[in-house]
Amino acid sequence: MNAETPVCQLLQRQDADYRGWLWVAPPRDAWLEGGEGVLLAADQAVLAAWRQRGRPALSPFDDDAPAPPGVVLFWPKAHALGEWWLLWLCARLPAGTPLQVVGENQGGIKRVLKVLAALGLGCRKVDSARRCTLFASSLDRVALEPDVAWTSFEAEIGSERLTLASHPGVFGHGKLDDGTRLLLEQLPAALPATGEVLDLGCGDGILAAWLAHRGHGVTAVDVNGFAVEATRRTLAVNGLDGEVLAGDVFDGLGERRGGARRFDAIVSNPPFHQERAIDYGPAGRLIAEAPRHLRPGGRLVLVANAFLPYPDLLERAFGGFEVLADDRRFKVYSARV
Repeated sequence: MNAETPVCQLLQRQDADYRGWLWVAPPRDAWLEGGEGVLLAADQAVLAAWRQRGRPALSPFDDDAPAPPGVVLFWPKAHALGEWWLLWLCARLPAGTPLQVVGENQGGIKRVLKVLAALGLGCRKVDSARRCTLFASSLDRVALEPDVAWTSFEAEIGSERLTLASHPGVFGHGKLDDGTRLLLEQLPAALPATGEVLDLGCGDGILAAWLAHRGHGVTAVDVNGFAVEATRRTLAVNGLDGEVLAGDVFDGLGERRGGARRFDAIVSNPPFHQERAIDYGPAGRLIAEAPRHLRPGGRLVLVANAFLPYPDLLERAFGGFEVLADDRRFKVYSARV
């Protein structure tokens, strides 16, 4: 089976024996998913794909760390997240474990040279092709612990002030996104005063915390394990309650007796990127499946970049929609069942 992604095509042509190796934060690729080795990822969609094939797949939040013969780290778009993975691997795996780091040139893989040097880890270039580069090093103990990546910041929303937990790779890392702020400005008028609300793509937990602070029953879901943990920390530090689940769009909710779980409202600032590529898939699923997860009279309220083609999706799913706000950069849409 041939690799599908450029980074995996580069790896496939190597002479290395990758049996038993740990693949860290890889993209979806049938060559990887059908081959050898163990997955380590925070992306619930990637974890689910491996597990459906019966392949071993671990989260960085699992208690047991493996002792593999080697590690391949797929360098992410968010460089700070790549640095966190290196700290985690150095802290959890045996010193001397062979390490390879691979990534696309446009994704900043060449920055790895400076990152590894700053950690006191040697590095050499192994190969380059398909506009990707592969480096080799080995793990060792370093002075920094992975938990240093967790930070917090204050966000003011009107008269309310919330503390948000933040981690590299989580949307809005270290700041309140302008689109989310515009969405929050519309929610007091758009939502019922009480009721159960689903926050899909919860990120650092800003929407979940704001909703819980207002007295709503909150369920928050994200495909990113770091976002799930960030939302849990955000709710905890603000003394708020809410259910936080890991899952891909609605998959994390499970089913209740009588069918799908339903809510009085769904709110979201849905993602439209997968690394550097535009991907409407998650948002498309969110909009298409939202009606079956809303109670009669329930409403979907979401914010999106103004250029995204969500009006057609909303029209097909709900039969109509309204624009609650438009600042030319972002639009806030509402649709009711």
